[in-house]
Amino acid sequence: MKVLIIGSGGREHALCWKIGKSKKISNIFCAPGNGGTQQIAENIDIAPNDIDELLKFALDKSIDLTIVGPEDPLAKGIVDRFEEKGLRIFGVNRESAQLESSKIYAKGFMEKHGIPTAKYRRYHDIEEAIEGLNQFRYPLVIKADGLCLGKGVVICETREMALKTLQAMMEDRIFGAAGENIIIEEFLEGVEASLLCFVSRGRLIPMESARDYKQIYEGDKGPNTGGVGCFSPNEHFDEGLEAIIEDEILSRIEIGLQQEGLDYSGVLFIGLMLTEQGPKVLEFNVRFGDPETQVLIPRLEGDLVNIIQKTLDGNLKRDDLNWTDKVCLTVVATSKGYPGEYEKGKEIDGLDELGRDIIVFHNGTKLKNGKLYTDGGRVISITTLGKSLQEARNNIYDKVDGIHFDGIYFRRDIGKI
Repeated sequence: MKVLIIGSGGREHALCWKIGKSKKISNIFCAPGNGGTQQIAENIDIAPNDIDELLKFALDKSIDLTIVGPEDPLAKGIVDRFEEKGLRIFGVNRESAQLESSKIYAKGFMEKHGIPTAKYRRYHDIEEAIEGLNQFRYPLVIKADGLCLGKGVVICETREMALKTLQAMMEDRIFGAAGENIIIEEFLEGVEASLLCFVSRGRLIPMESARDYKQIYEGDKGPNTGGVGCFSPNEHFDEGLEAIIEDEILSRIEIGLQQEGLDYSGVLFIGLMLTEQGPKVLEFNVRFGDPETQVLIPRLEGDLVNIIQKTLDGNLKRDDLNWTDKVCLTVVATSKGYPGEYEKGKEIDGLDELGRDIIVFHNGTKLKNGKLYTDGGRVISITTLGKSLQEARNNIYDKVDGIHFDGIYFRRDIGKI
């Protein structure tokens, strides 16, 4: 089989790494890929949003299976376009992608189908939004409606901060059209958790749980990022919690997909807050998460290609997913200044000295003349498996200081409970 993986982050590198182990695969292409995928697959210089060129490439190369990593091409309808040409592609169609591409659509879906979530109000006019602040206590959350690379969610501790955020999103348009409409939402207290599900023609088959770290600084301080660390399984998931999630969230999502007529096949990422009142949904993503993929894929046993094919065929079963009992942890090293402005082109050293216990998934790197350079805000995901969370932490933090590039930064409290 020839497989095309679309994207350039740690998620796509992890997918390449796993799919490369399948005996069914003859060629892997990654568009555009990065310095890590280049060592497994053939990188193709086509942007993830260039659907016309991706379609042409898939047809010219007779690609047997395309796997879409990022959300943008899904929201732009890449699955619809590929399927119109009879190509097999793993990802959700444009209509289903609204569950991520519009937070207002997603909140309406949750409200309509009784899925527990935070109280909210939606606004298009900034003056009405300012007035709407009076309906919430602080801290509160302001979200841009559209896609913002994980940065369109701001926790506001004070009214002054809320006013500045509304100004930035709705008038200064820091997120462009994504901020034309916004949501003001109650702040939920609790523990964040991530649950990814394969969705096989509307049926949800949950993967193992995970917990990610979104804020840049230790102690969950500072601005949100795309994710700077993660581990799996989440220690809060037990049989009781899983039963509640199954009954109050997963089953209601399945009913909602059916009632809305959404032909959903692919992955659904459910961001949860585990509150004293029970689990509540923070957000939906319609694809593999990053960095969640980096800790789930190493724990997944068996052939990922088989799992994806069964998902698309509509016959995936829970028994098809088998997981190692080991804990997987990843720590993301970032460029100086991220999630704000950052520099690229810094040479990376020390990866060859980490040892066999460490897997390095590349988020934003470039391989040039045999040397590796930074090429993004999130640079590498340093990943390991351990018999316990503490063992996994020790594996990484005993060795991570051996990695060098100008301006390297990483949190030292990932997995510290």
